[in-house]
Amino acid sequence: MTAPIDDVQLVERLRKGDENAFAWLLEMYQSLMVRIALMYVREREVAEEVVQETWLGVLRGLDRFEGRSSLKTWIFSILTNSAKTRAQREGRSIPFLLLETDDAPDSDESTVEPERFSGETDHWAVHPDSWDDVPEALLLSQETQAVIHQAIQALAPNQRKVITLRDIEGWSSEEVCNVLEISETNQRVLLHRARAAVRGVLEQYLGGKNG
Repeated sequence: MTAPIDDVQLVERLRKGDENAFAWLLEMYQSLMVRIALMYVREREVAEEVVQETWLGVLRGLDRFEGRSSLKTWIFSILTNSAKTRAQREGRSIPFLLLETDDAPDSDESTVEPERFSGETDHWAVHPDSWDDVPEALLLSQETQAVIHQAIQALAPNQRKVITLRDIEGWSSEEVCNVLEISETNQRVLLHRARAAVRGVLEQYLGGKNG
């Protein structure tokens, strides 16, 4: 399917009821939208309902879309708001904004041992183990990928959302901040802590493999 040239063209086509343009959006974002909805609700069926509600919201709100953000960011902002509302209504999740202070930059919580950092800066005092000697096949194995997945799932909710969007889905920091409605500073801290926690789990796992 031929992709639209830009957001302006795509929005114009959607406003005219172009089914091909909407099909392109579905192909691009449907699976990812379900995965993100599952960060807020537990059941896939509920996540799919949230995504369906989101698409309805997108179609109904096209005339109000002003292009202040990208169309992608606008769509996923609708998604996360819908998912948070659904999660609150069903009592299955704590709203993201209520959890934000748990991982705020001035929080005492840390996912990495403090002694691994130098006293005055954010730099490593004790560097993470090098993986240069680890066979590539081991790093890419299904077992290792499962360890990474489990480590991400075990993170605090905010950290899990940020590392998933940044490192798995490849979003920019700006996109993550806009969709999750967090500051750039908070996004950096959350991402750093998430990466450090996952790396710590991998160090233990790979150390056991090479021990």
